[in-house]
Amino acid sequence: MKSQFLTFFLFISLFASSQDKLIFNKKFTECEDKWVAFTSDSLGYHSFGFIYIDEQAGLTLDYSGSFKIDANGKIILEKKDIKGAMKYRLQPNSVKVSIVPESFYKDLQIEAVPEWLKFYKTNENSIERLYKWGYMYNGWNECQTALTFLEKAYKINPNFKDLKVELGFSYNCLSNFEKAIVILKSALVEAPTSAYIYKELLYAQIHNGQLEDAINTYDKIINEITDKTYNGENAFNILGEYFRQKNIEKFNQWIKKTSIDKDSRFIKYIEQMKYELNKK
Repeated sequence: MKSQFLTFFLFISLFASSQDKLIFNKKFTECEDKWVAFTSDSLGYHSFGFIYIDEQAGLTLDYSGSFKIDANGKIILEKKDIKGAMKYRLQPNSVKVSIVPESFYKDLQIEAVPEWLKFYKTNENSIERLYKWGYMYNGWNECQTALTFLEKAYKINPNFKDLKVELGFSYNCLSNFEKAIVILKSALVEAPTSAYIYKELLYAQIHNGQLEDAINTYDKIINEITDKTYNGENAFNILGEYFRQKNIEKFNQWIKKTSIDKDSRFIKYIEQMKYELNKK
């Protein structure tokens, strides 16, 4: 019995210590409404703060200062020098942070939920807010998370401005191309001259095995849509499908039709495709 108690307390001790470590394995988007710490600087100090979503600015860090952990495991806090809020809009990147363990809160002089956060939590379930959250997470390429917000918004009002195309983007991102095609065609009824919606539709058609439909969409864009922003991207995406099919004849015909090999953005990729197709 005694050994069982010792084993139990040893487990508890190990579990507790594992919760007290900084583990830098979280993306910003995984840390909404959480305290986070960044990897240490040259002096061993970790910047830290609270990540939340600002309706206008998107994912935001409220900077609170820095701290270091000495050789004895003691936390040494260094408050920020500038008084007042220091907020940083977080941009999509590969930076990884650590969630701050609750055992650090006392030494860092922080509460689990900052008092000011309540001002950013009003109207959380409004369609405007749900759409903005979805738009933001799509921008971070966190499409599954975006979809949870956008589908809630769609249930409230499926005709909310730009909601359908944002859903289409999420579906494309998650390779749910059939759903993307349906929602994007519906979006085009409301915005029949949107080059961006056509771009997303063409992409979905290509990857849903509907290449002929994609080519028809491309021709419609060329002939009827005045916004030419995505013409090169559309042509290249169709060329990519001929490449994946290893259809050299159609590949070359498409280049001749679109002159996509003259677009500086795609030249090096097209040359590589040609090389791969002509290898024996």
